[in-house]
Amino acid sequence: MEGAVGEKTPASEEQTPPEVGDRRTPPTSEVRPDPGEEDEEPEIFHECSQEPEEETLYDLEKELSHEERERRKEESGRFKDEGNIEFKKGEYIEAEDSYTRGLQICPACYQKERAILFSNRAAARMKQDKKDSAISDCSKAIKLDPDYIRALLRRAELYEKTDKLDEALEDYKRVLERDPSVHPAREACMRLPKQIEERNEKMKEEMISKLKDLGNLVLRPFGLSTQNFQVNQDSNSGSYSINFVQNPNNNNR
Repeated sequence: MEGAVGEKTPASEEQTPPEVGDRRTPPTSEVRPDPGEEDEEPEIFHECSQEPEEETLYDLEKELSHEERERRKEESGRFKDEGNIEFKKGEYIEAEDSYTRGLQICPACYQKERAILFSNRAAARMKQDKKDSAISDCSKAIKLDPDYIRALLRRAELYEKTDKLDEALEDYKRVLERDPSVHPAREACMRLPKQIEERNEKMKEEMISKLKDLGNLVLRPFGLSTQNFQVNQDSNSGSYSINFVQNPNNNNR
């Protein structure tokens, strides 16, 4: 997050002080939280609650004056700062609530500020192992600010942790498109393709094994098995042919 504590990309998780300055590209491999706000005792939306869509917030805030919007923005900033302090102390539940309070009152027109709050809350939820809701928060931050590198890195890390390797690789590629110097993204783009290939090969083998088991179940009443059927691929056309083998264990057939 902007100006909050950070999280390293897919390897270790170590707390660091809030970052000040450009929030788009982390200076190291760390993915830190990005800085929250408050209102008059706003209702807190917890993980299972349904938060209003950004479009709904726009409609609800149409009648707000510029002064009121600015006041709410400043108030949400105080919640964000509270959340950053709590995050650094390891008080992740409290930090999540502070960021949520900030989101409750930060006007929808301040998209970058709301993106930071969503990304910061994702970091707090990551620390609580709330991976699905953290991914959702990252996605909301990226929707508000498509060039938000910190949120992209955080979501990529979460995708890896939930075995969504294709999605993780896509996010890392998006990071490199925006900043080729981000080392964790470059390292992941070299590492993940092989992991994806190995995973797909394993899935294919498991699927073939299950199909064989199903085939044997169907053929067993007829005294046959999948070994009675030989599959051959034509080297020229790539097409397959299936031949029946009467005695599969007889090499002299």
